[in-house]
Amino acid sequence: MSMSVGSGGAEDAPMNDMNTTPLIDVMLVLLIMFIITIPVQTHAVKLDLPPPNPNPSDVDPTFNQIDIDFLSNIYWNKTEVDIPTLRSYLKQAAALPTQPELRLRPEGLAKYDAVNKVMAEAQKAGITKMGFVGNEAYAE
Repeated sequence: MSMSVGSGGAEDAPMNDMNTTPLIDVMLVLLIMFIITIPVQTHAVKLDLPPPNPNPSDVDPTFNQIDIDFLSNIYWNKTEVDIPTLRSYLKQAAALPTQPELRLRPEGLAKYDAVNKVMAEAQKAGITKMGFVGNEAYAE
């Protein structure tokens, strides 16, 4: 049984356009499934933080200060020393279980050669914690 609507002619020719409605339906279903299954991205940086210390230490770390004046005199904790004595002090400080900080404080007019010798002796002794103090006075 066939049914003819309208009056004959070219309307009886087959339809050449494809029905895209089912394809759009499938596409929308797939899009919704992808949206549901994709995990939500978090913008967090994961860090392994150290655990809090229940017993904070009230003791300040010990330090030794080396001063160098403009005449190239070397002072170990406000006491004048020569290079061999300085070398022995540095070796003793490096041998301690917790190495104390070495603070180097040259004067503004101190010779670079004297400061270089002290730094070389500290390196030979194995000092790993060394800092310069008093440099803010020369910033300007």
